[in-house]
Amino acid sequence: MEFAELGRILATILSIVGGLITAAAGMVYAERKVAALIQQREGPNRVGPWGLLQPFADVLKLFIKEDIVPTISNKFAHFLAPVISLLVALSAVALIPFAHNIYIADVNIGILYTLAITSIAVYGITLSGWSSNSKYALLGGLRSSAQMISYELAMGLSVVSVILLTNHFSTQSEYLRLSSIIEAQTTVWNIFRNPIGFLIFLTCAFAECNRAPFDLAEAEQELVGGFHTEYSSMKFGTFFLSEYVNMFSASAITSILFLGGYRIPFQGLFADSLHPILLSVLEVLMFLGKVSFLIFVFIWVRWTLPRFKYNQLMNIGWKVFLPLALLNLVVIAAILLFI
Repeated sequence: MEFAELGRILATILSIVGGLITAAAGMVYAERKVAALIQQREGPNRVGPWGLLQPFADVLKLFIKEDIVPTISNKFAHFLAPVISLLVALSAVALIPFAHNIYIADVNIGILYTLAITSIAVYGITLSGWSSNSKYALLGGLRSSAQMISYELAMGLSVVSVILLTNHFSTQSEYLRLSSIIEAQTTVWNIFRNPIGFLIFLTCAFAECNRAPFDLAEAEQELVGGFHTEYSSMKFGTFFLSEYVNMFSASAITSILFLGGYRIPFQGLFADSLHPILLSVLEVLMFLGKVSFLIFVFIWVRWTLPRFKYNQLMNIGWKVFLPLALLNLVVIAAILLFI
């Protein structure tokens, strides 16, 4: 690898990681403001203009709080769990293309890598529940494991339906590459070709991110705080950061699979007349706009729908989403076979 290419990759990594951490602070602020709007109150309005510095005040508070570790816990695993959660969350962003030439890596098994890396996020949560040696934390970790297994099947099947569409409509042969999935949506987004797959994938993304109404791993009314009950200071802050980075990743992948990623509507009509740098800026803004809308949907749903009961969570995953995703896959395969 040439030195210039290595420098480009390192600069891209630092920019994206720094942007993610900043975006997480923005998402915390947005969550509070949207929640306040839904509940007809003001939200943060004291720290900084319009309360914009509230997330940074929260981080400062977590930094100066005492780090309490239960005496009967497994201290090494207790420390390792939030580190695993954050590293997995950041690794999931490695292959996301923000524009046609802005990404850390673009490999030919991009969607497979993304599914694999997101599926191991549960290890951090499960390890935190086990290492804390607390019944509430252990129940939260076990719930998260069962939830992940239940919803990953339907999510995987909805991704397979997108791969079939990419194989049919893309001009590129490497249809597992994320850029190929975006290129296949040049004329029509997959949300219009595969609306059921979109709804299944988005709902499963809620479950994968442990967001309400699927936040059974935390369930404050039942489990105090679930898997992070025994965490404080920046260890708790690390779990908090991981949740919002995962929410960004899930929104980004949903945008790539079903909303055309960084593609601008009718881009082919004017792309050739724009300077490449300007086109890249517009593509990044378009991509972030789609991701921001999906993040708003995540927040909106959290403050609108009540939490499911655990038996309802399992029934929906196994008795509704799994057969529906299978049927959707068969229908799409049949349509593509005969058109």
